[in-house]
Amino acid sequence: MDAVFRALADPTRRSLLDELFKEDGQTLSALQERLPMTRFGVMKHLRVLEEAGLIVTRRRGREKLHFLNAVPIRLVHDRWVSKYAEPWAATLSELKRRLEDTMEKVFEIYIKTTPERLWEAITNPELRRKYSFGVGVISDWTPGSRYEGRTPKAPSSIFEGENLEVDPPRRLVQSFRALWSDEVKSEGTSRVTWQIEQIQDSCRLTLTHDQLREGANPELYGGHPMVLSGLKTLLETGEKLTTPGSLRYA
Repeated sequence: MDAVFRALADPTRRSLLDELFKEDGQTLSALQERLPMTRFGVMKHLRVLEEAGLIVTRRRGREKLHFLNAVPIRLVHDRWVSKYAEPWAATLSELKRRLEDTMEKVFEIYIKTTPERLWEAITNPELRRKYSFGVGVISDWTPGSRYEGRTPKAPSSIFEGENLEVDPPRRLVQSFRALWSDEVKSEGTSRVTWQIEQIQDSCRLTLTHDQLREGANPELYGGHPMVLSGLKTLLETGEKLTTPGSLRYA
């Protein structure tokens, strides 16, 4: 948490996050054009943000793209804000999701656990239900197989798709089709990738939601920070984390 607060204390770094909020996946050159400072200065600020986990970088050919990672901010909310102001905080979170307009979203979190235990939490229906809005995911987890997000509280699937790549306990790539409303059904199919990397006694989990249409409904990806926050809490403490909307299907 200290690194997050130190990173957010600087107005230039907050401006960089604002720019990525407006348009995610920008290069260093694109970000430099938006700030009155040298390329080296922008690089230093981006490094601090990346070390705090507030941005995630990805190579695309020769370019290095920068993505806003909302998970650390979500963790701050879950630790303090949700206790005192959950109703209006949830409203602001929904407003943020409605304003985002991007083709790809990348989320990253560190969890003190093993890759095997993390993989089980992602693929076991009962464990998944504890941190994923009460929805468990049912599949045989073989490449090319189907999966469904199901809950006893709903008569039909909440979402569905195909397991495109299954490489336990490191990588899971899935097509994704939301079914919980007519609005999200019309968005069609996108893709979700779970990437697990062991870092000493912890795991870095990167969730990438891409192949979204320009201006896609933010309900498709807006819940990921809450899911990852709940997953971290469950594996590290054994407790369920109550966040806005987390009991929707519980």
